[in-house]
Amino acid sequence: MIKFALIKERKTPPDRRVVFSPQMLKEAVARFQEASFKVESSDIRIFSDDEYREAGFEVSEDISDCDVLLGVKEVPIPDLIPDKKYFFFSHTIKKQPYNRDLLRAILSKNIELYDHEVVTAKNDARLIGFGRYAGLVGAYNGIRSIGIKEGKFELPKAEALPDLDAMLAELDKIELPDYKFVLTGSGKVAYGAREILEHLKIKKIDPDTFLVNEFSEPVFCHIDVLDYARRKDGAEGSRMEFYKVPQNYESDFMKFAKTSDVFIAGHFYGEGAPVFYSEEDMQHKDFRIKYVADISCDIAGPIASTIRPSTIAEPFYGVDLNTNTEVDFKSKNALAVMAVDNLPCELPKDASEGFGEMFLKHVIPAFFDGDQETILGRSKMTSNGKLTPLYSYLQDFIDGKE
Repeated sequence: MIKFALIKERKTPPDRRVVFSPQMLKEAVARFQEASFKVESSDIRIFSDDEYREAGFEVSEDISDCDVLLGVKEVPIPDLIPDKKYFFFSHTIKKQPYNRDLLRAILSKNIELYDHEVVTAKNDARLIGFGRYAGLVGAYNGIRSIGIKEGKFELPKAEALPDLDAMLAELDKIELPDYKFVLTGSGKVAYGAREILEHLKIKKIDPDTFLVNEFSEPVFCHIDVLDYARRKDGAEGSRMEFYKVPQNYESDFMKFAKTSDVFIAGHFYGEGAPVFYSEEDMQHKDFRIKYVADISCDIAGPIASTIRPSTIAEPFYGVDLNTNTEVDFKSKNALAVMAVDNLPCELPKDASEGFGEMFLKHVIPAFFDGDQETILGRSKMTSNGKLTPLYSYLQDFIDGKE
């Protein structure tokens, strides 16, 4: 019998998401009789303690008798229980300096850390995550900014709505200007954003047509890496090469910046890849983009107008096109930017249910089938007080040498 626990989220600002809803926990127990689940009491979780009790689960302040502790965000160092297995987003695999001490504490407390971000298939494709919900809320927020800036319509904040269905129902009440939307990305984030555009019945246009035409209705163009980047030497590029040797490529995004009103950034940005647009590009007389929903939210990275993350409380800021300094997003010469870095928190119920479905499908079976697909093997970052071989590249980071 393996004893799992759903832990209380303690990171600030509070996160209401959870790995499993009460209903999904019932499914887990039905499928795996050798698994038991306990729920750590929480006053912020989107599902109440009583909902878990009613579903038949023990809710307690004490989970120290459990083997595997399941959370969403980083666990504060004082709350880590030694000698346990933990699942959460540790935000350490890219050597994030703000979590160096967390990783050191995990090693010193002999914790076996499994990171949701590296729960992958054998081809390295991510199997679980909140990407779809980031895309859904990010695109919704971008559209919300248009209504507020132009005084055309008013959408409520996603966090004020009970669920995704309610959010989509709000979109049914609005009418968009005849804007041209460009969407980047090929993963769950981009397709979450695309769901919003398709729900609004915005017509999809191929890149060649999009670039040379104006339309009497809102339209969108969904572009991939070879649409917005080109080989520096003029030779034909390939998607595979772009990901492997991004240094061979330069940005070709300006043709979209000159023909689009709204940019929804749902791509993954790899180190060494070309930027989308620079400060100089923004000052070009033909730069047309008025709104950016930067779901990727790489600060001071590939999108020059993303100068800081924004928050759920204050999701929008403006960037003056001439000076690239922050101004009110309603200002005349301002590019309106949405760059919230924790978007799925705005749809905690749907995001938790979707995440639990993926976790039950891909991760829980690995505990009981000898880890046939090596899901646990690839996502285990620490063991016996040391980094596992896959993550040994973090040793210099832990030692403070970089």
